[in-house]
Amino acid sequence: MMKPTLQVRLGQQLTLTPQLRMAIRLLQLSAIELDLEINLAVDGNPLLEREEDAQGDAPDATAPESADGAPDSDPSEELPELRWDEADFAASRGNGFEGEDHDEGTAAPLELGEHLGWQLRLSHLGPRDRRIGEALIESIDDDGYLSCPFEDIQAALMPDIQASHGEIETVLHLVQHFDPVGVGARSLSECLGIQMGMLDAATPGLELARELASHHLDALAKMGPDRLAHQLRRSPIDMANAVALLRSLDPKPGARIGSSTAEYIVPDAIAYRRGGVWKAASAGSPPQLRINRQYERMIGTASRSDDNYLRSQLQEARWLIKSLETRADTLLRVAKAIVRQQSGFLEHGEHAMRPLTLREVAEELGLHESTISRATTRKFLRTPRGTFEFKYFFSSGITTDDGGGASATAIQAMLRRLVGAENPRTPLSDAKLADLLKAEGIPVARRTVAKYREAMNIPSSHERQRL
Repeated sequence: MMKPTLQVRLGQQLTLTPQLRMAIRLLQLSAIELDLEINLAVDGNPLLEREEDAQGDAPDATAPESADGAPDSDPSEELPELRWDEADFAASRGNGFEGEDHDEGTAAPLELGEHLGWQLRLSHLGPRDRRIGEALIESIDDDGYLSCPFEDIQAALMPDIQASHGEIETVLHLVQHFDPVGVGARSLSECLGIQMGMLDAATPGLELARELASHHLDALAKMGPDRLAHQLRRSPIDMANAVALLRSLDPKPGARIGSSTAEYIVPDAIAYRRGGVWKAASAGSPPQLRINRQYERMIGTASRSDDNYLRSQLQEARWLIKSLETRADTLLRVAKAIVRQQSGFLEHGEHAMRPLTLREVAEELGLHESTISRATTRKFLRTPRGTFEFKYFFSSGITTDDGGGASATAIQAMLRRLVGAENPRTPLSDAKLADLLKAEGIPVARRTVAKYREAMNIPSSHERQRL
């Protein structure tokens, strides 16, 4: 007969408070989207206002400070003119190198598949699981839902890989927790459930929200929360908390990543060199918001309904101000980490790009990988070689013969150089390109060369041949 026992278990759990959810949401916005979000917040919250004199007090983004906060006094090795207006929108094509002219205009829209594929490549998966992940991502629609059954995924993997439903389910679970969380779900119920799985168990309304998502979404839409609360014998307050929580989730997580129109971009940070050292600084001053003291003084003296409203708005205002500070600090820390890690690229170009993963930067900064993913998507670093999305500086790599590492970006740059110098009458085959790379200490297979060549839209040797 089994006896009841007490067990002590240690574990880690991410507690997503409303303030933390706001910080996460703001972090994933681009600079232009953030400005729009702030305008809406100021217009809708009487406790928020902009600091009119903030612009005059803001430090010059083109005069970066040293680590101790004092202006860098060493004027040597200053980069070309880095001043710009907010109207100076720089386009990142993601393929800049020394000597290339960089267009000014719009950035190519970020596609959901590219965003997920980038995270998959940086995941620590074996070739088999990575191929399963690629097949899953190819089957995710623009709203973020897996649009076909596992049988179709299995067929797409044949004959190279014979994957079981269990293997596919395991990789799908990983993809569903990429940014944006909930992508790859097979139903609205599953999508909401995945997002709620990230919340702390003490989140108000969580237990009922999970029940509603699992069994009562149709009834909620048809009957409304009041009638459904009566039918389920739940209090109106419990139902209100659960419905508010459901409304805070994203029913179409993929929709905000894909875009059919081009988006203007503004650099979030700049890379510069002083005293022979590469550094990073924020591109402009962060939004300056403050609490409206007149409305704040009304708290405690207004009627009960007005007092509750003002207290709620004051809390929202404080959360927003704090979240903006957190966002600015996180982006600058990530930018500095990128500049430290990729100083070779800044100095010499693409062929000096080193392998870099989300995990490396996350461990260096003491942050979660998903935070680094959000902080590198649609955030841009302006450099003398052009303006690039933060995520451009991340890529997987291979170990070189000397024990170092070569990133995929560096290998592609070397391939571009070799193809550019080849004799058009006898172009280099993929096997010959692989041999030349091996001679330079980069051990790659012919199949890898073909993959990189196709990714750069370089035709095969037969198609490149010119008489």
